[in-house]
Amino acid sequence: MAAFTRRRFLTISAAASAATIAAGPLRAAPLYQWRGVALGADASITLAHPQAEAIIQRALQEVTRLEHIFSLHDPQSALVRLNTDAVLENPPFELLECLSLCRTVHTATGAMFDPTVQPLWALYAERHAAGRSPSGQSLAQTLTRTGWKRVSYDAAAIRLQPGMALSLNGVAQGFIADKVAGLLRSEGLRDILVNTGEFHAIGGHPQGGGWPVSLDDGREIHRDALSLHNAALASSSPHGITFDAAGQVSHILDPRSGLPAPARWRLITVTAPSAGLADALSTAFCLMERPQISATLARFPQAHLAHIG
Repeated sequence: MAAFTRRRFLTISAAASAATIAAGPLRAAPLYQWRGVALGADASITLAHPQAEAIIQRALQEVTRLEHIFSLHDPQSALVRLNTDAVLENPPFELLECLSLCRTVHTATGAMFDPTVQPLWALYAERHAAGRSPSGQSLAQTLTRTGWKRVSYDAAAIRLQPGMALSLNGVAQGFIADKVAGLLRSEGLRDILVNTGEFHAIGGHPQGGGWPVSLDDGREIHRDALSLHNAALASSSPHGITFDAAGQVSHILDPRSGLPAPARWRLITVTAPSAGLADALSTAFCLMERPQISATLARFPQAHLAHIG
């Protein structure tokens, strides 16, 4: 049986508490945290504000709106309709924006980041659910239905070639964190941590300094390893999700060969101005050796490798 349990490799050490924290010159509010799920991952929003619950409700409405675009599990989502029909007319602006980011990272990583791997992902899921690995022939056949160059899009429509499908799981969680953070920032809010599976910090911790982040690579917890202030962070673990019960077949697939990521790295964490960029880069880095990672980062001066091991 395939194993799809998602391990969380990031924890926020600044958990919600009943402590009173300054929220402005005239009022004070406790640190408030909402916890839930977004795109299948543990999610949270943390802030100190007298109207925290109302703010979070607006943020959750935005999460719901964006999930209706990017979810692979909502039969009416824009992404599912695109995958089903191979064309999506009048696509949402956010989907076009995300595809533009995908194109940038695809080019910068030498095609190591490629959202068209969804047919490969489906093949692995189906075969391992039946207790066996995909054959070389089935991989070769499926690879003919992948390739970013076969995707075309503009404001009028997004088009895929027959048999193709996109997965934005390697970028959408970060992208949604950015959009939620942008909504709250546009309202003049500050010192909020948005977590949709990846993280975007607006300002810093209400008590001062950045938001302390601990990293868990599955073997060791690196407590307060990072501090986020007006920055975003994303992590990928090649074997955080696996297709097999033994935990050996990574969910991150090489778009060139169709093979799973090797057990080279346990956890890769990237910081960047946007969580979408950090998310896509950390995904691609799972397939790279260190020199390739360094060469890719040179193309993104504001992105940094925060942890690898």
